[in-house]
Amino acid sequence: MARSMLIISRQSPWSGPGAREALDIALAGGAFELPIGLLFLDDGVLQLAPGQQAAALQQKDLTANLKALSLFGVDELYACARSLAERGMAGSGLTPTVQTLDAQGLAELINRYDQVITL
Repeated sequence: MARSMLIISRQSPWSGPGAREALDIALAGGAFELPIGLLFLDDGVLQLAPGQQAAALQQKDLTANLKALSLFGVDELYACARSLAERGMAGSGLTPTVQTLDAQGLAELINRYDQVITL
């Protein structure tokens, strides 16, 4: 039986390799049909902001990776409601659509998975 894995992405899309690495791990796990969840926390929620202009920073756009998650069976996507509020981001209109969780929901989510990776 495959062990479930929660990946917590805490970095903004352009602050370093962490955001891309979290998505790569999620996509690889999905390709091997592992039960994967992806949680966007702290600055990681900035990855969900629509209309990002990666080219202006001479970076690769992560939007394609985010859209590919569902193709690889990674449908359990979550975001911290507090992190979204602190950054002035509404819970709706995010790309892709995620389930927002409060502090209690975050604790329950983390306890549900066998392994947790934070990037």
